Amino acid sequence: MKHRIYVKNEQKEVAYTPAMRSYIVSAITKTLKYEQFEDPCEVSVTLTNDEGIRKLNKEYRDKDKETDVLSFPLIDGEYSEEDMIDGYLPLGDIVISLERCREQAENIGHSLNEEAAFLCVHSTLHLLGYDHETGEEDEKEMFDHQKAVMKLVRGEKDE
Repeated sequence: MKHRIYVKNEQKEVAYTPAMRSYIVSAITKTLKYEQFEDPCEVSVTLTNDEGIRKLNKEYRDKDKETDVLSFPLIDGEYSEEDMIDGYLPLGDIVISLERCREQAENIGHSLNEEAAFLCVHSTLHLLGYDHETGEEDEKEMFDHQKAVMKLVRGEKDE
């Protein structure tokens, strides 16, 4: 396998299914492919609840509130063979509040699995160095990439 993607469920509020795992893995894999990230890498995904993500958001971002997803990149731009562990680059960690994910899916009107996939695409782009909070141009670039990858996740054809 070219990439190792680990998913750990630490919450009980929302059902975690094999289908959800498939959406998560597919979203990350398709993001890496779209971004032409060829090196073997590892990404870990932790599924938590609102309380769990609130604690992390406070500890790491000094924001005492729930959020939908947090990204913890382990590389900053350039990397070398020395950064590889057992032949894989540890790209980073994604943490998703499945409670928030479910709420957003209901509000938007699509499936929980699609929202989980979207959050993984968004977060994987952060792991690859994209940042929508650094300016309008960066935001547009990241969101354009998100839209393109989500089309791939949904199996949509370009017109």
